Amino acid sequence: MPRVYDLCARIQNGFRARLRTIAIPDTKMNLAVSNILYHQGFISSVARGNYKAPDEEYTPTTPDNIATRRLWLTLKYRDNEPVLTKMSCISKPSKKITFTVTEMKSMVSGRRAKFVEPLQPGEIAIVSTNYGVLEIHDAMAKNAGGLVLCRAR
Repeated sequence: MPRVYDLCARIQNGFRARLRTIAIPDTKMNLAVSNILYHQGFISSVARGNYKAPDEEYTPTTPDNIATRRLWLTLKYRDNEPVLTKMSCISKPSKKITFTVTEMKSMVSGRRAKFVEPLQPGEIAIVSTNYGVLEIHDAMAKNAGGLVLCRAR
């Protein structure tokens, strides 16, 4: 499992430091979570690039340049306040938390599921399912349980 907690820490630290853009390692998991954050409106854009800056034109990732490839996230602020206030991991390498669809429904509806706090209004959870990495509402719509990665508000 790619280190989702590293992604959570980098994004949260970027918002706390009031950075405009941050670079994260270019992995499939980081790209999937970043796309969910983009579609939910927590970040402004996602771009591929190298360790210096985002690419101006398309550069394919090859085995020769894979170590230098990065995803560049443009962070979003409203009234000089960060849009994303907290991003935390639920599953860790030492303790993986998997939910069934009924447990996800109880978490979304305001009840505790296992030992995980319920989602607050405006908060999302990101789940790794057989259909890929999805937001919790999309996973429930596809009737798929899975590994709960993180939550963001």
